[in-house]
Amino acid sequence: MSDLQRTHTCGQLRKEDAGSEVTLSGWVDTRRDHGGVIFIDLRDRYGKTQIVFNPEHNSEAHQQASTLRSEYVIALKGKVTERPEDMVNPNLDTGEIELFVDKLEILNTSETTPFEITDDTEVSTELRLKYRYLDLRRPVMQKYLAFRHKVCQVARQYFDRNNFIEVETPFLTKSTPEGARDYLVPSRINRGQFYALPQSPQLFKQILMVSGLDRYFQIVKCFRDEDLRAQRQPEFTQLDLEMSFVREDDVINIIEGLMVDIFSKVLNKEITTPFPRLSYHDAMKMYGCDAPDLRFGMTIEEITDIAKKTDFKVFQKVAESGGQVRGINATGCASLSRKEIDELTTFVNQFGAKGLAWFKVDESGLTSQIAKFFTAEEQSEIKERFKAAPGDLLLFVADKESVVSQSLSQLRLNIGKRNGLIPARPHSGGNEKEFNFSWIVDFPLLEFNEELGRYDSLHHPFTSPRQEDLQILEERPLDVRARAYDIVLNGVELGGGSIRIHRPDIQKRIFHLLNIDDETAQKRFGFLLEALKYGAPPHGGIALGLDRMVTILLGLDDIREVIAFPKTQKATCLMVDAPSEVDENQLKDLGISLRKPE
Repeated sequence: MSDLQRTHTCGQLRKEDAGSEVTLSGWVDTRRDHGGVIFIDLRDRYGKTQIVFNPEHNSEAHQQASTLRSEYVIALKGKVTERPEDMVNPNLDTGEIELFVDKLEILNTSETTPFEITDDTEVSTELRLKYRYLDLRRPVMQKYLAFRHKVCQVARQYFDRNNFIEVETPFLTKSTPEGARDYLVPSRINRGQFYALPQSPQLFKQILMVSGLDRYFQIVKCFRDEDLRAQRQPEFTQLDLEMSFVREDDVINIIEGLMVDIFSKVLNKEITTPFPRLSYHDAMKMYGCDAPDLRFGMTIEEITDIAKKTDFKVFQKVAESGGQVRGINATGCASLSRKEIDELTTFVNQFGAKGLAWFKVDESGLTSQIAKFFTAEEQSEIKERFKAAPGDLLLFVADKESVVSQSLSQLRLNIGKRNGLIPARPHSGGNEKEFNFSWIVDFPLLEFNEELGRYDSLHHPFTSPRQEDLQILEERPLDVRARAYDIVLNGVELGGGSIRIHRPDIQKRIFHLLNIDDETAQKRFGFLLEALKYGAPPHGGIALGLDRMVTILLGLDDIREVIAFPKTQKATCLMVDAPSEVDENQLKDLGISLRKPE
C-alpha cells in the first residue's frame, strides 16, 4: 500500500497552484531525458501534467526515475512550479505549470504494450478489442465514454423533470419469437425450460402502463441474435419510454424536447423544433428509404409513364410488367468518365439492380448510347421532370419497386458523398457538423411477406392501426395506416415508436391477420392479453438507440467506439474469449447435451 495518497488529478493544477505541495498518481505517458534532467508526462483520466526529476533538486527521486517506462503506474509528491513563459505548453490545460518531484513510488510496472496509448494509434480493430483495457486508456476513448455518460445524465434529468419514473424490467423473461432470434438461457431449476433475453422491454413497458405508472423510462440493455452489420451489436442499449393517455404528438413533443436538452447541454448547440415530418409514402417515393438523409436534395423521380412510350425495350418491358423506372439527377456529374459510371453500375448491382442506364446533359440535349431510342419529345419530358441542366448526369434503375428504391437510395448517398453534399465528419477535418432531424409518419401497418405468403407487421404486432382504418382492416389490410413514428437523424433511424393497441378485441384481430391463432397468441403473449382485459389505458411510446445516437453526435462511423466492451462482427468478445465451451458438469446440471455441428 502506497504512503502517497493523491491530492489532485493530472488535469487539475494551474499556475495559481504554484508553490503548493501536491501528490499525483497515474500512468507514465512519455519519458524524456534532457541532459540529466528527466521529464515525464503523467496521465490519468483527467489529463496530463509535466513532471520534472532534477538531480539537483532530489537525487534519489531522479535515480528512481531513470527506471521508469511507458505505462508504469506511479505516485509522486512534489512542489508545483510555474513554467518559464517560453516553456508554456498551450496544448495542455496544465501547460503553465510543472511538478518538481521530492518523492516517487512505483506502484506497478508494465510490459511493453502491443500498441501505443495515443489518440492516433493505427492498429487493427481486432487488436484494439483484444486489449480493450489498453484501448480504453487512450484519452480519446475516455472522452467518448464520458460524452456518453453526459448524454445519459441529461436524459435522466430531463425525464425526471417531466414526471417519468425509471423502472427496471427483467432480463430473464419469456421467449416470444418475433423478428430476430432470441438469446435463450436454460433454467437449471426448471430443467428443459428456457428464459429468453429481451429484444426490447416492449411487453413489460405496456404492462407498466396497465399498472397505472403513467410515465416510464429506462436506459436498458437489449439482445438480438442476428447476423451483424456495421452498426449492429448482439447487445445494445435503448433509451426506452412509454406514456399513458397520449396521442402521437405527445410522444413526439417529449422526444423533441429531449433532443433540444441534449444538444444544448452536451454539444452547446441550439436546434430548432418542431422537426419536419414526412410520410412513409413520400419518403419512399422521393428518397427510396424510410430513413432519408435530408441534408441534401437529389430526390428520386419516376419516368415509368414515359418509359412505356419509348423504343428502349429494357425500360418498356419493365414498365409494362408492373415494375418501375426511376432515377436521380447527379447534378454537375456529366464529367464522370465511362469507367466511373461503370463503377456506379457495379455499386447498384449489389442491391439487386441488373444495370444502370444514364444520360449526360449538354446544350444539345441528352447524350448516351441509349439516347437513340428516345424521341426528342421524350428526352424533353425527361429533362423537364428532373429539372436537368447542362453538366448534369441522369441515372436510372428499372426493376421491381423494392430493388429500384434500395438501389437509388444507396446511389443517392454514394453520389452525395462523392460530390461533398454530405458534410465531412469533424474528426476527418470537416467543418462543424450539420444535424438534420425528421420524423417519418403514416407508415403502413402491415407488409406482405412474399416468401412466406403472409402479412408481417412493419413495426411490431402491438402497434395500433388508425381508428378510421379499422373498418378496412380485414378487407384491405395493406391500406391500413399505423399510428407509428420514426425519428431520423442525418439519414439514420435513431428510434421508432407507436401508439399501442390497448383493446383486446383489436389485438386479437391483428393477431389473426398475422396468422397467429388464438392458441399461439395465448402461448406467446397470454400475460399481455390477460392484462389488457383489466382496464388498460390508451398508451404509446418510443425507443431510441443510445449507442447509435452517441456515435452520430460524436461524428463517428462505428458504434463500437462508444461501447466499452463491444463484440466483433462475428458476435465474439476477443478480450475474454466469449462465447466459449462450458464444463460438461454445467451442461449436466441443466439437463443439456450437445450435438456436434454437421
